[in-house]
Amino acid sequence: MLYHRPSEERGRFRIDWLDSRHSFSFGSYHDPRHMGFGPLRVINEDHIAPGGGFDTHPHRDMEIITYVLSGALEHRDSLGNGSVIRPGDVQHMSAGTGIRHSEYNASSTDSVWLLQIWIEPAARNLPPGYQQVGFAPDELAGRLRLVASGDGRDGSVRINQDADVYAARLDAGVQAALPARSGPRRRWVQVIEGTVKVRERTLGPGDALGILDGDALELEAVADAHLLAFDLP
Repeated sequence: MLYHRPSEERGRFRIDWLDSRHSFSFGSYHDPRHMGFGPLRVINEDHIAPGGGFDTHPHRDMEIITYVLSGALEHRDSLGNGSVIRPGDVQHMSAGTGIRHSEYNASSTDSVWLLQIWIEPAARNLPPGYQQVGFAPDELAGRLRLVASGDGRDGSVRINQDADVYAARLDAGVQAALPARSGPRRRWVQVIEGTVKVRERTLGPGDALGILDGDALELEAVADAHLLAFDLP
């Protein structure tokens, strides 16, 4: 079974400093047909204007991944972490029993473009935690590079769920594949830039495809592409 999520059908929220697209129900956008995909609960594509950002607010019992595409995002949290997240960085917060944080555009002149991803953890009431790992551009070139996983292998950030998250930059005509997984699995492909062909579907920027099986998944860039791919329980 395929679950096609065209970019233009996503929810949208706009204020003076934020333009956000929601793949799944979030905040004021609610659609019972799009509440998540297995434990994948949120994919928000945010554009934050210079000087804009989210004031300190709480989270709990969620694995939160921030993937900056352009610009820089300044982060501070109740664990004492303070950092600037830039393109190539993958930030992970395990909210666990509770964490408070703020996120602001670190620039007074340039906007910041990012994906924020929420994955439900395998267990509740875990200790909160924080990680940030940088991946050089050549690590993503021509292949699916593991950036988050349940065991932290290959230098990925470790999340509290049996899920793998891959990032890739594929030149036109280049193919990459997610290996087959045994047991009930599901896959989600989120195109950021370019055009990608998956299971005979052609996906453009902001489009996504969910697949309800663990078979090997072939991805082909029709035009130079940047994407994320999820392997989920």
